[in-house]
Amino acid sequence: MLCKVEKRSDELLDVHHLSETLEELGRDREDNTHTYLGDINDSVESLQSSLWPLNQYIHDNPELAFAEYKAHDALTKYIRSFAGWEVTISAYGIETAWIATYDSGRDGPVVSFNAEMDALPGMGHACGHNLIAIASLAAGVITANIIKKHDLPGKVIIFGTPGEEGIGGGKIQLLKAGAYKGVDISLISHPGIYNNSPRVRTTAFSRIEVEYFGRAAHAANSPWLGINALDALIIAYNAISALRQQTMPTDIIGMNITNGGARPNVIHAYAAGTCVIRTNTSARLSELEAKVSACFRAGAEATGARVEIKITPGYADHIPNRVLAASYTKYWNALPDVPEPQIPSGEQYTYVKASTDQGNISYAMPSVNASFSIPPGLHAGPPHTPDFEGAAGTREAFERALRVAKALAGTAVDVLRTPGLLEEVKEEWRRDMEGAKEGKQDVGKTVDRTK
Repeated sequence: MLCKVEKRSDELLDVHHLSETLEELGRDREDNTHTYLGDINDSVESLQSSLWPLNQYIHDNPELAFAEYKAHDALTKYIRSFAGWEVTISAYGIETAWIATYDSGRDGPVVSFNAEMDALPGMGHACGHNLIAIASLAAGVITANIIKKHDLPGKVIIFGTPGEEGIGGGKIQLLKAGAYKGVDISLISHPGIYNNSPRVRTTAFSRIEVEYFGRAAHAANSPWLGINALDALIIAYNAISALRQQTMPTDIIGMNITNGGARPNVIHAYAAGTCVIRTNTSARLSELEAKVSACFRAGAEATGARVEIKITPGYADHIPNRVLAASYTKYWNALPDVPEPQIPSGEQYTYVKASTDQGNISYAMPSVNASFSIPPGLHAGPPHTPDFEGAAGTREAFERALRVAKALAGTAVDVLRTPGLLEEVKEEWRRDMEGAKEGKQDVGKTVDRTK
């Protein structure tokens, strides 16, 4: 039975509203959604007092990518306090990765949650990964509780995924190592100030490093004997600037010169630069990599310098599964006091310019990366600002993360309990992957916001 529970914000859960919404859901689909949501809500309330200090500990002890030792230890200690969980520390040879598994003992869907932990250099948890960790941890524990209470078949796994910030994210390393083998779906969330949406599409990005090797000569006495590597780089830089005139609005190309020579009175024997490309699909990213590489080769051709080009893959774009997103939306909207902004209606995608290694996961299995706005919303700075670091440590942001945990858990529970839903999810994913190979995007309306 649902009861009136006091929230930290001194507001009360509107049980009347919740009951009415659940009754409507029950009429639309006689699948006991109201029963499961009530149990999910009760489970979260029982965890709240222990999760709050854990959230504060992670927020107040920020650690950089692949050095999240305190977070690793605190999160694994917490999950071990619950019966039935098998916990692997330093999973797959990654010191700060961990995996927690709850197995019902009966064959069924395998649902998973990713918990990020790393902070930003000099800025602490200004990307709110403490909230991501708490939302995923709570969602995993809630899902296990529902499995036990309702005797559902299947398995729930929580992955502690280090090193999301930068290149070479922990999820990609775990994916390549086989950690996700046999997993059916992957769920995660991300805080921001603009969006509440489970249908988030992020950008794909990569980094291209270029080196030019010429021949040194004195610029006054015998410049004709030299091959100017810096000229090659400048030609390439200008070619890339011209290329931008013919790129799409969703294409972002940035470049800097990392080595332009030591002295001005010589023909430079060496020059180097770095280019970062960001765009809306992995297919389009490959096209841009080829175009930018051609600009670099043009610089070498024009000057006679030798060029070496190194492309380092970043992250794939995230393609949300709309079947899973529908379940998330159902639970999010069924809870009382639905926060602004509303989840976009229909099947609209929400595009953001950020990138995440959850994108690579979405190419391996059905995924949701639900964005959620934390107070004070637009009155504070966005992620990667000092304002957001402060907001991410508030009780209000923690409460919002728990709401997310409820919706994530509800999504997982729907997959576990609803016959045929997992196949529907996978069929949608297969269609998305076919479209991704062809570089297609959703043809419907989109919501274009900046995270």
